[in-house]
Amino acid sequence: MSQDYYSTLGVSRDASPEDIKKAYRNLARKYHPDVSKELDAEERFKEVNAAYEVLADAEKRAMYDRYGTDVPPGFGGVDFGGMRDPFDIFAEVFGNLGGFGGFGRAGRGGPQRGNDIRTVLEISFTEAAFGVDKEVEVRRLEVCTACNGTGAAPGTSPETCPECRGSGQTRQVQHTLLGSFVNITTCPQCQGKGTIVRTPCPECHGSGRTYQTRRIQVAIPAGVDDGVTIRVSGQGEPGDLNGPNGNLYITLSVKPHEYFKRRDNDIILELRVNVAQAALGDTVTVPTLDGDRQITIPAGTQSGAIFRLRGQGIPQLRGGGRGDELIVTQVEIPKKLTEEQRELFAKLGETLGTESIIEEKQSFVDRVREALGL
Repeated sequence: MSQDYYSTLGVSRDASPEDIKKAYRNLARKYHPDVSKELDAEERFKEVNAAYEVLADAEKRAMYDRYGTDVPPGFGGVDFGGMRDPFDIFAEVFGNLGGFGGFGRAGRGGPQRGNDIRTVLEISFTEAAFGVDKEVEVRRLEVCTACNGTGAAPGTSPETCPECRGSGQTRQVQHTLLGSFVNITTCPQCQGKGTIVRTPCPECHGSGRTYQTRRIQVAIPAGVDDGVTIRVSGQGEPGDLNGPNGNLYITLSVKPHEYFKRRDNDIILELRVNVAQAALGDTVTVPTLDGDRQITIPAGTQSGAIFRLRGQGIPQLRGGGRGDELIVTQVEIPKKLTEEQRELFAKLGETLGTESIIEEKQSFVDRVREALGL
C-alpha cells in the first residue's frame, strides 16, 4: 500500500462514514491554504482531500482496502491517481462558501484573451507545393471606432458601478459554526467591468465592439498538404479588459491536380504508352511541377514499370530538399484496329508464337511500394 489514507485522516480502518466526514471537516479547515500559516498547508490540504475522496466513496474504499492504491488493471476502473480539484471537494462538503478570512476563489477576472477565428482557404496543388502569398477575408469583432470601445455614446462616459464601486466584485459574509466565510463573486450589475454605461453607443449598442470585414495577407509555406492548419497570431478578436487578441486559424483545402497524385513528398504520374512504344522504346514528354521534361522509355517496357525523377516532387515543409516524381507506365491495348493494323498484328502474332507462359510476377502494388521505399 503506497499511501495510508486512514492515517492521513487520523481514523481507524473500521471508521464509519460519519467519522470519516467529521475528520475531514476538521483537517480541511485546519489546512485550508487561506487560513493556515503552516508552510506545507497546501500540500497537506491536497492529501486530506485525496484521502477523503477515496474513503467517502464506498466502491473506492472497498477497492482500496483490498489492493491499496495499486489496483490491478480491469478492476472497476478505479483510478487513485486522478483526484479532482481539492477545492471542488471542499465546496461539496462545506457548501459554496468561497474562502476563509476574505480570500475567495472567484472575483473580478483579469485580462481575458480574445476569441480565435477559424476559416478555410482553397489553394491549388502547385501553390501547396511551392508556397504562395494569399489574402484571406475574415469577419471579426473589433473595437468600435465611434466610442473607442467604451460602449458609451459619443460625448458621454461610463460611470463607476454603484454596486461594487468599481471593483467588479461583490462580497458577502456568512457566519457559520465553522467561522466566518466571505463569498466573493463577480458583480452582477456590471459583470465585473467596474463601470456601467447609461447611454449606449448607437453603433455598437453598448458592447464596445462592431463586426468588421478584413482582408489579411497570409504567407502559405511550400510543402503544405490538404487539411493543414496555419496559425496567424494576433489576428483573432480583441480580448476583454485589455487582454491580448485571439489568433486566426486557416485550414487549407488543396484542389486535386489534373495529372499528379501526392503521397507524402512524392508525386505520382500515370503515363499511358501504346504497345509499339512499350515494345520498341521511345522518348516521350512528361509534365513535372517545374515544366515539361523528356524521358526515355526503354524497349520492352512492361505495364506497371516505374521511372523515378529525383528531386521533382514536393518540397519538404521545413526545408531539406524535395521528394521525387514517380512515373508509372500503363501499356494501352487498342480496342479498335484498322484493317491494316489488324493484318500487322496478325503477322506479329505469328512470329511471337501462341504458347501461354504462366509466371509469378511482382504485383503492381508491390512495385509501387518498392519504388516508394516501403
